[in-house]
Amino acid sequence: MLDQRVDAIVNAWNRNIIPQWLLLPQGVSRAIRKRAGKQPFRELARHGPIPLGAAVVTSAGELPYKAIIHVAGINLRWFATEKSIKDSVVSAMRCAEELGMTSIALPIIGSGSGNRSRETAITHMKSAFAGISSGIRAVIVEYQPGSL
Repeated sequence: MLDQRVDAIVNAWNRNIIPQWLLLPQGVSRAIRKRAGKQPFRELARHGPIPLGAAVVTSAGELPYKAIIHVAGINLRWFATEKSIKDSVVSAMRCAEELGMTSIALPIIGSGSGNRSRETAITHMKSAFAGISSGIRAVIVEYQPGSL
């Protein structure tokens, strides 16, 4: 995920309601925080609660990207729904368009902490992409522990 040659990466996040100091980032979020540093997550905390399926843009910290787009893909019960996954994809792409990005990498939203199967999450993501008309190159990247 963090070695993609893209303008921005997507961080599958939560609703940003629970204070960060109470959270232990998992998977992609943990890898991003480890390599980007704390600055993007400090910026994210200042945004306050994020509606389910919405996106927030921060700097990329120490990563070589133009931005990190954080999507609220899971609800307060740590579950990703079809709607939250699709809305997260649409929101991320909208942010990338607004920022003038030409490429973006997304993890499989909802398949980690969101408790959805990989196949289900990918199906929902592909369905969301089918309804988007954009010149942005979007890459779906599967998280492999230890590969980030």
